[in-house]
Amino acid sequence: MMFQAVLSNREHPEYGVATIPFPIPRDQYTYCMDLLEALEIGDAVKADCKVAEVDSFFSVLKRAEMLTVNVEELNYLAKRLKSFDTGEAAQFQAMAHKLELFELKDLINLTFCCQQATVITDFSDLAAVGRDHYMNLHGGSAGVDELNALDGKKTAWQLIENGGGTVTPYGVVYDNGMKLEQIYDGRIFPCYYYEPNAITVAVTSKAEPEDTEHITWLHLPMEQEEIDRALLRGGITDPADVRLRLEDSQLPNEVDVLLDMEYETLSDLNELAEATDGLSNADMEKLGAVVTLAEPKSAAQIKNLAESLDLFDFAPGAHTPQEYGKYMIQQSGRFEYDENLDAFYDYEKYGAERMNEEDGMFTDRGYIAYKGYTSMEEVMNGSQSSHMEMGGLSR
Repeated sequence: MMFQAVLSNREHPEYGVATIPFPIPRDQYTYCMDLLEALEIGDAVKADCKVAEVDSFFSVLKRAEMLTVNVEELNYLAKRLKSFDTGEAAQFQAMAHKLELFELKDLINLTFCCQQATVITDFSDLAAVGRDHYMNLHGGSAGVDELNALDGKKTAWQLIENGGGTVTPYGVVYDNGMKLEQIYDGRIFPCYYYEPNAITVAVTSKAEPEDTEHITWLHLPMEQEEIDRALLRGGITDPADVRLRLEDSQLPNEVDVLLDMEYETLSDLNELAEATDGLSNADMEKLGAVVTLAEPKSAAQIKNLAESLDLFDFAPGAHTPQEYGKYMIQQSGRFEYDENLDAFYDYEKYGAERMNEEDGMFTDRGYIAYKGYTSMEEVMNGSQSSHMEMGGLSR
């Protein structure tokens, strides 16, 4: 939790208050919206939440108290601030104080440019101040040779002697010519990867041109209510009248190339993201091989495969009968392997015999075999009556 805010209905204080954590955890999103709805506030677009109190490390946010804000803007601001380190926090707070910013739109835009400012909180190490200032002037990056050649103390003195610093509760801040650019227009949030997610989709209305900048970014999986509210902010009222683009994915490439965004639905994509969210790297590897074997045609079918990985045996890195046999004997856990008897194992013969008995194939990721009792087609179409055969490889 970045901070929590006590919110109320300005028009009806008798309704009480709701204490909401920000950023709102995904598993609490619907619950928090229900709390606000009970107070007749929490609109997806309008500013209708009176901020009674803010409890946060970012004390500059106290200035939002008594203002009426939009809950989604408050949530997005919290997501932005959660990624800030100590230096960025000082830059944000000092510049918000210097510029006397109160509105959430301005504070959100400040998160995208405050890194240009220099804040001095400790004058005892001017060499470090000079290095930080140099980095701020160069977009936060500089080569090792540059920094080694830099006279940090001299750079700091030049900054101080040139004046222009503003004393704030968060340190002396120099804006370095920073301009508060309007990255956020007050309606559609810029794309921001707040936390790892399975699928990122760019959503636009078909009524807009294909190259429109009015893009609603969905970082799936999301609660359905959160998706609906995000679309509403983007001016999209009919989920069927949208254009989808796969912007980013943590899924295997075999999955990405199969997704035809012209025919997929947000609902199916979200369910796929939910099914794959939290899969281990090993299971992601396995899913890539499973998709190659099963050849699904849609996100819905891939989702069903992701939920049925136990119906498949996978030997990662095995590309020949010998490698498959060796994996089975040495690593599958089905045998008590004795390396002293290695010369007596006929890996190739054993691998070939197993392959003759299985419905499997070699893929770029290794050998994969289906071991369910029903057809893979039925599994992909959601028939979960398949039973696992006794034995087989462990996942």
